[in-house]
Amino acid sequence: MTIQVTKTAAEQIKKAAVESKLENTALRIAATRKSDDSIHYGLGFDDIGTNNEKDHSFESNGVEIVVADSSFDLLNGTTLDYIELEPKQFHFVFLNPNDPNYVPPKEA
Repeated sequence: MTIQVTKTAAEQIKKAAVESKLENTALRIAATRKSDDSIHYGLGFDDIGTNNEKDHSFESNGVEIVVADSSFDLLNGTTLDYIELEPKQFHFVFLNPNDPNYVPPKEA
């Protein structure tokens, strides 16, 4: 398994990279388990040249993804999406079956 980025999320990530002049950088995704067993997520652009040999690298919908070994088990099988939670309020969301609070999306 790996980490997937939806087409919508990939478009937003690429747009943010261009706006930040970081077109040639990977997206680093991190996760830590909190005391209540939920998972806290972080993401940001990371220079590919700084990757640690223990990092896991993936490509999904044209986005290079880097995950530290310490976060990999928490993120394996996750899909990163970009959705409208409220009218005109778009957010990245982690669809992660490893998160005890995860509820699979309902089929339309």
